Amino acid sequence: MSLSGLRASTIALVSATMVAVSPLAAEPVGLRGYNAAIGDSSISGISSGAFMAVQFGTAWSSVIKGVGVVAGGPFWCAKADADDFMNGYTLPIMHATGSCMVGPPRDMDDYLAKADAKAASGDIDPLQNLARQKIYLFHGTNDAVVARSVTDAAADFYRHYLGDAGRGNLYYQTAIGAGHSLVVLQQPAGNRLNDCKDNAPPYIDQCGYDQAGVILQHIYGALNPPNRGQLGGAMQRFDQSLYTKGREAGALSLGENGYVFVPKACEDGGACRVHIALHGCKQDAGEIGRRFIDDTGYNAWADTNHLIVLYPQTKASSYLPFNPQACWDWWSYVDHADSYVTKSGAQIAAIKAMLDTLTAGAAAPATPAPGDGTPRGLTIVDTSDTSAALAWTAQGGAMTYRVQRAGPDGAFVTVGDVKGPSFGDSGLAPQSTYRWRVAAVVGGVEGPPSGEVAAITRATPAPCDNPGSCPIGK
Repeated sequence: MSLSGLRASTIALVSATMVAVSPLAAEPVGLRGYNAAIGDSSISGISSGAFMAVQFGTAWSSVIKGVGVVAGGPFWCAKADADDFMNGYTLPIMHATGSCMVGPPRDMDDYLAKADAKAASGDIDPLQNLARQKIYLFHGTNDAVVARSVTDAAADFYRHYLGDAGRGNLYYQTAIGAGHSLVVLQQPAGNRLNDCKDNAPPYIDQCGYDQAGVILQHIYGALNPPNRGQLGGAMQRFDQSLYTKGREAGALSLGENGYVFVPKACEDGGACRVHIALHGCKQDAGEIGRRFIDDTGYNAWADTNHLIVLYPQTKASSYLPFNPQACWDWWSYVDHADSYVTKSGAQIAAIKAMLDTLTAGAAAPATPAPGDGTPRGLTIVDTSDTSAALAWTAQGGAMTYRVQRAGPDGAFVTVGDVKGPSFGDSGLAPQSTYRWRVAAVVGGVEGPPSGEVAAITRATPAPCDNPGSCPIGK
């Protein structure tokens, strides 16, 4: 779809990885509670879903520990405010389809001031919470829908609140030749997904890149390998109108039904976590069926790692609210007020009600068994041309991890301390070999280092002024 076509209505945005289709309940019902601590929840999204993920993760930063942003922008990007609607409804949509898509975005100070004001008023959680969130960002070099400068602005928004101490919590991948899409591994011939460069429905591109796995491991640390075969868990359909505070789901541009994948271990009462996966425009179940839900790779990772995946759904509407491409509300098309970025925003409140229900059965957390102080399973989850995403298995009692890197000279130096079992290392040279090791810091004492891992950074993509025809790279 052309940018002019997007502008004329709203936005086209997206998601991706093929897994076996799981069973689906015959009749939609309400969600049930599981043994899942709400503070271990996370969220990710593609395009309009990415904008919503940023909004939700910022509004509810007290319970969201990680955010995945694929082709999205900063908090309050469309700048929909009360004054905008006093002067007509055209301004927010022009921001959304203008500076928030083709770029450049507006002054960062505006977005930061809005977030600070909403936190000061209590409409969103304290922004200090953002310093502990794990943030994954992605922009494909063939993305012809959302400009690189927009996702750069999202990275700058998070860097502001992370500060120097939290810089290892952010990882930004910009060296893959994907179009506007959520990116997956190569699929068997005949699959209905796209080639890597594509900027078209279903906005799931095959680039040999397991984006769902990278997102989840940057947030949660090293995970068990995904289940690429028949899934043991079940896909359940549920009635979204139960979570809209008495309003009809359609009045919020939400679909009648949402979906949730529940691993058997979670169904049986095991301790689990919830990840919310948000589709993009023209990617809802009414438009592309269950391809976002079944083919993006989240379920394969969830099945082996005690992860419940919630898939809320929007719905296209050509009247009121005007949302003909089933985008998430990131320019205030529902209630025409700036509450859309806050806890009271209609769609944010509905998603939070779903999350509250799923986590209602959480048991008191068990005290983790102390290990020997040595982080296990250190792995390189991903590399860009200038960054690397590291993950390892959490150690009981370890509050901080110290990351060390060795360059070509072979000497290890400390590059940062981080809370949580992942680290986004940055400032690397393209096509260069590095080694890393990690040590747990307990009570101020650094323990023995992990085993070493090595990786070669990717090449920097060649300049290209025509996304969609740029080299894919390796």
